[in-house]
This record gives sequence, C-alpha cells and structure tokens, in this order.
Amino acid sequence: MRVPIHVVEARREKLSALLEQHHYLPVHELCQRLGVSEATARRDLAMLASRNKVKRTHGGALVEFNERFPSFRERQANGACGKAKVAKAAARLLQPRGTYFLDSGTTIFALAEVFRELAVSPVTIVTSNLPVGELLSSVPGLSVFLTAGQLLGRQSVLLGETAQRSLKFWNFDIAFLSAEAANQNGIWNSQEAIVQQQLVAVRRSARVAYCLDSSKIGTSAPFLLKKWEEVDLFLTDASADRLQSAGIESKFALSCDPSSPLPDLRPSNPSLPVHFL
Repeated sequence: MRVPIHVVEARREKLSALLEQHHYLPVHELCQRLGVSEATARRDLAMLASRNKVKRTHGGALVEFNERFPSFRERQANGACGKAKVAKAAARLLQPRGTYFLDSGTTIFALAEVFRELAVSPVTIVTSNLPVGELLSSVPGLSVFLTAGQLLGRQSVLLGETAQRSLKFWNFDIAFLSAEAANQNGIWNSQEAIVQQQLVAVRRSARVAYCLDSSKIGTSAPFLLKKWEEVDLFLTDASADRLQSAGIESKFALSCDPSSPLPDLRPSNPSLPVHFL
C-alpha cells in the first residue's frame, strides 16, 4: 500500500529535526527512532541530501560538524602547555608489547609527540587520528593501524559506523580518550558521533585513560561520555583546588607529577576475549 505523501514528508521532517538536534545518527538508530526499514531511511536521507538539508555519510548523516567545529589545527594551540603535561603523564602508562587506542583530538596528538621520543617498543597503536598515525608511522618498533571510516578533513579524524565496526577487531590494553568538558556530573564531548565511537573503544579496552587539560574542567558539552563512577583513569593538569571548585573529587584524577607513583595497570576486566587478526 502506498504511503500518503503527507505522511512521508512528516517523517522526513522528523528525520531532519533529529539530525539537527544530534548532528550525527547511524542508520540503524534512525530506523529505530522512526520505526522504518533501512531502505526507507536511506531513501529519506537521499531526498533530504538532495534538498541540502543533511550531508550523508557511510552509515549515517553528519550535519556540518566538519565545517562548523574548529579544525584540528585551530584547536592545537589552545591550552598547549596543559596538554603537554597531560601527555607526559599519559605516556608513562605505555609499556612494551602493549596494544593501545589513541583517540581523535589534540591532547592525544600531544601524547603521540611525547611517545615518539620514548624508547618503548614493540608497541601496537590503533588510531582514528590522522596526524597521530602519520607522526608515529615511521617510529621503529611501532606497528601503527588506522581505523576505517568517513574522513573528515578539517578535523583530521575518521568517524562513522565503519570506524566503529573496525574497532571491534581489536582488544586494547589502554584506550587514551580526549573530551571537551568535565564537571561534577562526568566527562562530556561535543559530538555524539565521537562519543559513540569512543564507547566502542571503551568496550574493547582493559583500561581507559581520559586525558583533559585544565581548560576543560568545570565546563559542559552536549553529550555525556562517562559518569564519574564509570571512569577508570582521569589525567589532567588541573589543580586539586580547580577540581574541587568544579565539583570533581580529586580522587578521580591521576597526578601529572612525574614523581608520583603509577596506578595499578592490571586489567580491570581480565576476562576480555582476545581477537587475533
């Protein structure tokens, strides 16, 4: 039975509103929210794209994130000193024969810059961060892998359902993740597409280190990444007073002081299955 055109248009308006609100949603989630088949969702996306209401990606839709959000290079200079401190602390967690996920973002790039100078090998690095992959690819003893996914050039990142699926082939000793904000309620990020990808990495990791410089403390962003009770390791250069004023208990933070002891790095979930490529 043919669906009346006004019903189709109403569904497409709802789809457009969802994407305007969330910026990114994978096709399978659009199907669940709208109660339609994947074929119908893709036809609706194609029609909205032809009207310049959305931009299509493989497996979903990303609305102007790449153009609106400050580029990777624009963000790189912000809080550079704090990022360097966080990076030096995070680099202490890297051990020979480990497998690590390095997230998108400029703090994680700072970690890669520190790691490049360390004599820690052999190590396997998986990243969605193009500058990180390029920086580390020529370092002796490192095996560097990029995720699959939609390339967002200004953000220098690979995102989307394909990137998420490619992470499921790996198990990580530690995932190093960045974020846009941390406050009394938890750690937040600015784009749902990034959060969804980070959550896949979390599920594939024995430990997770969240790396945020002090400029992110006491701020907020649209999408919750993790509540504090779910956070494993939190690395920041923010002082205890700064954390307290933001409503964050200092027990959640790992000191950036190089003389401070390292945390217990034994896997918090030792039953994770091993997937051999």
